[in-house]
Amino acid sequence: MNSKEQVILGNGLILRRATAADAELLVAFNGDVHRDPGSEELAETVAALTRDLAERSHPTFNVADFTLVEDTDTGAIVSSANLISQTWSYGGIEFGVGRPELVGTHPDYRRRGLVRAQFEVIHEWSAERGEKLQAISGIPWFYRQFGYEMALEMGGGRVGYKPQLPKLKEGEEEPFRVRLATEADLDFMSHVYEQGNERYLVACVRDEALWRYELNGRSEKNEDRQELRLVETVEGERVGFFTHWTGLWKQRMGTSLYELKPGLSWLAVTPTVIRYLWATGEECAKREKQEMGAFAFWLGTEHPVYQVMHSRLPHTQKPYAWYVRVPDLPDFLRHVAPVLERRLTGSALVGHSGELKVSFYRDGLRLVFAQGRLTDVEPWEPTQADDGAAAFPDRTFLQLLFGHRTLEELDYAFTDCWAGSDEARALLKILFPKQPSHVWPVV
Repeated sequence: MNSKEQVILGNGLILRRATAADAELLVAFNGDVHRDPGSEELAETVAALTRDLAERSHPTFNVADFTLVEDTDTGAIVSSANLISQTWSYGGIEFGVGRPELVGTHPDYRRRGLVRAQFEVIHEWSAERGEKLQAISGIPWFYRQFGYEMALEMGGGRVGYKPQLPKLKEGEEEPFRVRLATEADLDFMSHVYEQGNERYLVACVRDEALWRYELNGRSEKNEDRQELRLVETVEGERVGFFTHWTGLWKQRMGTSLYELKPGLSWLAVTPTVIRYLWATGEECAKREKQEMGAFAFWLGTEHPVYQVMHSRLPHTQKPYAWYVRVPDLPDFLRHVAPVLERRLTGSALVGHSGELKVSFYRDGLRLVFAQGRLTDVEPWEPTQADDGAAAFPDRTFLQLLFGHRTLEELDYAFTDCWAGSDEARALLKILFPKQPSHVWPVV
């Protein structure tokens, strides 16, 4: 569907691509449809996010990346969504990702297939852009019906409270300083961020334009805006950076991204960061007329700070999950083949040759290896329930592929998930180990 096309849905409804003339209506619609349940107040931060996407200069998005359903009898927008393009990496190998977001339908128009119709268009756009997968954050279950699986960890982390707040000794000065980040710091932050991403299986790749947008491209009330802060020695040497939230969430002030350059002690630097988060949270609490309750490191399941601040972060918040859709799984596996081959090289199956048939019951995959190289991945169709070397019901294989669950965890949770031989089990465990991811996405 190009900018001049529209889809007639019936009952006076049309699906079309948004234009600049729709910006104000989109802002009003999203502020209304995404308000908190039972609230009479508009979702001001969602409205601000919509306005930024529709009217400001975003590096990967413009207003034409919104879909909308219009009731031609009233001229009102009754449903909308969008597609935010970005680049992620898998074991260091980059690929395009389409992120659907701001999905909403007016209550009077729900259960008419309006979101499904828009997702068909969004998936077409994403395919035209060469994006190898789509990923979305969203409410439980809903996006499974459009081909998605909750297959990649999202959020979660560790939380500390006032008793765990590290205090300076009497007469002791803060050993590091925290200041506002500036454009002069972008190269430094980008380099340190890339080094930090090496610890993760899946991460988001950011170029200079995206860093600049994070620094000063969002409006003040945008719900996805975060503050960027530099950490430096008292002599002014940059040692790291972090983000922090613009307001309290569940009486917590936290960071969603925290990195230090190599050679710096997390144990030495982190107390300064915690004290800064606490002081900032207290300022927000006064402004928002609530209490500051905790500091949070919202950095996923694994991060160096957890190792050195174990007693100061007593509460663990388990992560949620990204919904992931991989429309061409053989293509994606061929794209990340170097990662799989690296894993084989360092394993007990080094130099492995053979084939691995993986069943998804209605369809499946055939992977061919020769001397440790993945030489072919092709679709394969099982003819009966026990065909193949292993089986994964529905889209559960994606949980294995993205390091979200181990083979044993899937085997335990799903009776119809199995690996039929020692070779198949060993190969799957080597190719697809459980591994943390931390995606700071583009929105």
